[in-house]
Amino acid sequence: MTVKECYETMGADYDGVVSRLRTDERVRKFLLKVLNDKSYELLCTSLKERNMDEAFRAAHTLKGVCQNLSLDRLYMSSNEMAERLRGGREYGDDIEPMLERVEEDYMLTISCIQQLAQEM
Repeated sequence: MTVKECYETMGADYDGVVSRLRTDERVRKFLLKVLNDKSYELLCTSLKERNMDEAFRAAHTLKGVCQNLSLDRLYMSSNEMAERLRGGREYGDDIEPMLERVEEDYMLTISCIQQLAQEM
């Protein structure tokens, strides 16, 4: 799998990331760092514990990572979650469907990056 194919599979903006980072090698380098980022896990744990401030910080960090790497699909769902959590709003019925979407997008993204890593 090429970097471009990885981006296409995960619903991300290859042209956008290459316009910033310039080379596939640099994009790959930063993509692989996503595998070690703990923001998603912190988001899930914080929501389970109903720690809304920490959940917001985790969602906001995840959103930022995605924005920097043009991971559009995951960016959209994590941005929606971050905006919902902004200001320490209480846990509500709308959180679970949002978290399911973030999880789906996160798993797709991680799966594609792992596949890219294996083919190095």
